Amino acid sequence: MESSGHAGRVAINARAAVRAQIGGVERLAREMVAHLPRLRPDRYRVIAPPASLAHRAGHLWEQAMLPVQAAGCSLLYSPANLAPVLWPRNAVVIHDVAALRHPDAYSRSYVAYQRLLLPLLARHARLLITVSEFSRGELADVLGAAPERIVVVPDGVDERFGPQADAVSVAARYRLERPYVLTAGTMSARKNLSVLGPAARALRERGVDLVLAGSDRGYLRGSPVSVRRLGYVAEADLPGLYAGARALAMPSVYEGFGLPCLEAMACGIPVVAARSGALPETIGDAGVLVDADDGDGFAAALLAAACDERARASLTEAGRRRAAGFSWSRTAALTDAAISRVLGDR
Repeated sequence: MESSGHAGRVAINARAAVRAQIGGVERLAREMVAHLPRLRPDRYRVIAPPASLAHRAGHLWEQAMLPVQAAGCSLLYSPANLAPVLWPRNAVVIHDVAALRHPDAYSRSYVAYQRLLLPLLARHARLLITVSEFSRGELADVLGAAPERIVVVPDGVDERFGPQADAVSVAARYRLERPYVLTAGTMSARKNLSVLGPAARALRERGVDLVLAGSDRGYLRGSPVSVRRLGYVAEADLPGLYAGARALAMPSVYEGFGLPCLEAMACGIPVVAARSGALPETIGDAGVLVDADDGDGFAAALLAAACDERARASLTEAGRRRAAGFSWSRTAALTDAAISRVLGDR
């Protein structure tokens, strides 16, 4: 990804956008890299490192080289938690403080780096954005940021996610020969996948598989799970994978937003999630919430969502209505409005 030129008052830190594998943080980064310059081409320019510097090797680029490339800009917008701490004009999106709340789910070096940088960025950024009211409270409580300084800008859903997505081809590609319930996420202890054991057994008895889409990352810590793993699912295949599922299970004990829930809802798939973190806020009344430690509760809820046609129809309709209220163009517009206030524009 190349820088889009030297014009513009706001530089966009595109380090997360050039990563090969996409999670919720990377999704926001990619969407804002695309939408903000399209919305205001006179305002935004993209600064991206080589792909080899997208992950840990890019910390030095972000802290030392990015400020040099952003020289002359009024603001530097970083959508993926981290930003150069010595840059005096940061606009940073901190999605959550999962590494500080659940350090057991991450490597020691990852936790140490976040523990060092996040409080500094939260307290000194010109503009501090997060993705939910839950995370606003977390940033205030854990990082010491004043709540009134934090702007909430929710994530969105791409138009590719809908019932029309090609589920047949994706099922064949991943050898999904039976009906399946999907759970999506990285292998992290905070994803709480072990609670789905009773659900996996109950669904199997009804001829339904429980499958996990998500990758391993070197800085994550989690226990093996007894469900079928699909590994990392390519971006192009995700809508079809959702659309072909009978339901989505999201048992995480901590989420700053919970984007897979909205993507599943947009595809017409019932969602069963933990009553934890930002998940109740994201789902609203359009899904089923279960206590995070209630394995039998997840089993009963997922059986109903996957196999009870009346329950499925009600959840599907509610989910589509809920997801329709979220779009990346809305996220970009809200972000640009917050940046305008910082810049002093009308």
